[in-house]
Amino acid sequence: MSQESGLKTFREMGGLWESYDVTEVATPEAWEKNPDLVLRFYNQRRKQLFEAEPNAGHIGIAELENWFDVEVVTQNVDNLHERAGSTKVLHLHGELMKARSTVDPFLVYELDHWALDPGDVCEKGSQLRPHIVWFGEAVPEIPKAIGIVELADILIVIGTSLVVYPAASLVNYIKKETPIFVVDPNRPEVYQENVTYIVEKAGTGIEILKTKLENLK
Repeated sequence: MSQESGLKTFREMGGLWESYDVTEVATPEAWEKNPDLVLRFYNQRRKQLFEAEPNAGHIGIAELENWFDVEVVTQNVDNLHERAGSTKVLHLHGELMKARSTVDPFLVYELDHWALDPGDVCEKGSQLRPHIVWFGEAVPEIPKAIGIVELADILIVIGTSLVVYPAASLVNYIKKETPIFVVDPNRPEVYQENVTYIVEKAGTGIEILKTKLENLK
């Protein structure tokens, strides 16, 4: 979804992990071993986010709120959906523009700058860490996401390979009669009924999607 805004992806060719070993920057063990490196890695991602703008896909999804009750469930950690105008956004893998305490996971802080440095501490005096779900950690928002999908009248899947679990399992929780729209140039396979594929990038695919949703009314 955010690739068209210039943000690097993790898993595609040319993606972010080519320059880093994931075990060195995005695991609890990496944080224990070298927190300075982890902080620098996410500082660079945050700095890049400050320079990015929502693309036509983000804006198109936000505009759907003019006709539908839209709930966005995203694996992305950026805030481009919110900046585009979406009002209900659930981040499965955390949020880049937040930090949290290393001793109390309920102490979460909004960031208004890109740098999170050694010595930045919570109110209990403990070092702040990125508010990100790292590899090997639980995904606490999954139950809430399942509840959203179970109640959905329409499910739209955009820009995901559907290989990262547990997020990829969400399509299994829809009602049998729920129509599914998949917007992705790589056409990830969805083994469900009532699937319509829009083999386009998000920016152009959302406009096609709008027309198809209009026909459902």
